[in-house]
Amino acid sequence: MAESSAATQSPSVSSSSSGAEPSALGGGGGGSPGACPALGAKSCGSSCADSFVSSSSSQPVSIFSTSQVHDLIFWRDVKKTGFVFGTTLIMLLSLAAFSVISVVSYLILALLSVTISFRVYKSVIQAVQKSEEGHPFKAYLDVDITLSSEAFHNYMNAAMVHVNKALKLIIRLFLVEDLVDSLKLAVFMWLMTYVGAVFNGITLLILAELLVFSVPIVYEKYKTQIDHYVGIARDQTKSIVEKIQAKLPGIAKKKAE
Repeated sequence: MAESSAATQSPSVSSSSSGAEPSALGGGGGGSPGACPALGAKSCGSSCADSFVSSSSSQPVSIFSTSQVHDLIFWRDVKKTGFVFGTTLIMLLSLAAFSVISVVSYLILALLSVTISFRVYKSVIQAVQKSEEGHPFKAYLDVDITLSSEAFHNYMNAAMVHVNKALKLIIRLFLVEDLVDSLKLAVFMWLMTYVGAVFNGITLLILAELLVFSVPIVYEKYKTQIDHYVGIARDQTKSIVEKIQAKLPGIAKKKAE
């Protein structure tokens, strides 16, 4: 009697166990986010989050990409570009009117005034409503902003590439590897003496910002006409440079060789 009851129970047990195995295998093979049979839902979520953080922390995070800068100067998002343009312009105008120490001090005081006022306001609201929302900036205080050594070395290696190129260019220009390029630098510096007599550094930065946020959008709108006139100017400049190189004995001899 016991054997018959065990025999009648065994098909159901075997069928339930066989049904559980495919589901477990299917959940593991399908890679669905909620399926983690060996671990609980909480353990699975924490393990998946830890694996994601460990895999993403090894990759250096770029603050600004090329596409973001392109969209910024071409006014793809008017609100974002307007905010960046207005903030930097106000900063440069403040530096033109006041000293760097005064501008930095006023900026820090303004930021502290906003954060302290908001902190006190939320504390009073929590005391009146008898709520326990906690610190209003807790989400930002818990953000991990540490820079890993790997990311730091990656940034330094990228910076060293540009530094080495700049040093090589400086040596090539000042030691007159190419006479025409060195003469171009001399003429440019001579013109900059007149610019420096009229404008100071902050004024030049303000003009540079105005050009950066205006020239690209104008060029995009009138690209055909601008390319036509730039091509004419480039051809004339090239012909003048070729005439100068032909009259210089060192350059002519080098070309003949």
